[in-house]
Amino acid sequence: MNGARRFGFRRSGGHLFSTNLSHFRMNNSPDIGAVSARVAASSQWVAPLGEEIGKVLIGQKYMVSRLLVGLLTGGHVLLEGVPGLAKTLAVRTLAGALSAKFSRIQFTPDLLPADVVGTLIYNPRDGVFTTRKGPVFANIVLADEINRAPAKVQSALLEAMQERQVTLGDETHLLPSPFLVLATENPIDQEGTYPLPEAQVDRFMLKLKVGYPSATEERAILDRMARTAGLDPVRPVVTLPQIMEARAVVDEIHLSDAVRDYIVKVVTATREPEKAGAARFKGLIRYGASPRATIALALAAKAWAYLEGRAYVVPDDVKTIGADVLRHRVLLSYEAEAEEVTPEAVVQGIFNAIPVP
Repeated sequence: MNGARRFGFRRSGGHLFSTNLSHFRMNNSPDIGAVSARVAASSQWVAPLGEEIGKVLIGQKYMVSRLLVGLLTGGHVLLEGVPGLAKTLAVRTLAGALSAKFSRIQFTPDLLPADVVGTLIYNPRDGVFTTRKGPVFANIVLADEINRAPAKVQSALLEAMQERQVTLGDETHLLPSPFLVLATENPIDQEGTYPLPEAQVDRFMLKLKVGYPSATEERAILDRMARTAGLDPVRPVVTLPQIMEARAVVDEIHLSDAVRDYIVKVVTATREPEKAGAARFKGLIRYGASPRATIALALAAKAWAYLEGRAYVVPDDVKTIGADVLRHRVLLSYEAEAEEVTPEAVVQGIFNAIPVP
């Protein structure tokens, strides 16, 4: 059995299983078999990683699976949820199961940009500046409560997230590879918080809405966590070369012309919904998703197909991951807010309006 399937990342819907999947394969091409073999071989680390994370985290498969999508694509992830849902714990556990450099930045109102990216320190004895690199120079960076720092600090991450580099003075320093920012924010506590700049939000490939566990999961959490002794730390089970090899295989996942056109139709429909048969959303969308969303949706769908053990993407992969890619890139109008329309409702309506290839 494929490692990804042992981890439990199975398609939640099943409404497209009647589709002729050969339509999305590379017909009459010998490459699809070779890519399938590489997918199976390079994903053997997924199951051990899931088992290691499961020693600490109970449930939250939605959150963990999307974190893996970010890891496989290099796409940054923003986790939004009320306190106590194990957002920070999930990121720390994932980082602990990787043989990677991990850094946690606790965002506070008095944080400075230099506290994130680093600065130049002047030595009066020698008359020269020396570089002090900040905590952003790590493979996995946890930006905890990112909305508790002012915009100038949040914007300090822009170059790092997009270009994978930091400029200090007149020198540019490359960040380690892989580099991934996993940020958390609390949507209900507005005391001492600052809204994230739109340019900052758009740098995140995925925005996750983390929900409550089920009653069964919460009982298991109670049994495991209600004690004064801490849990045993997770051990590294995945190396950075394995991650980079998996990313190379994700790039080989086949994306048919039909799926490519489907992705473009979905994204452009967030700008002009009436042309996609979703006229009821006209006037409710102030700004739609940019071409960065098109690229992100294609990459995320490839990563999801990889976790499903396939060498090709089907429309259900796009629909499964679509809301996480688009919800933070659809800006609603005041009319939408007055009618209590959410970005999730708009994205779902667009997916419902566009015919599946």
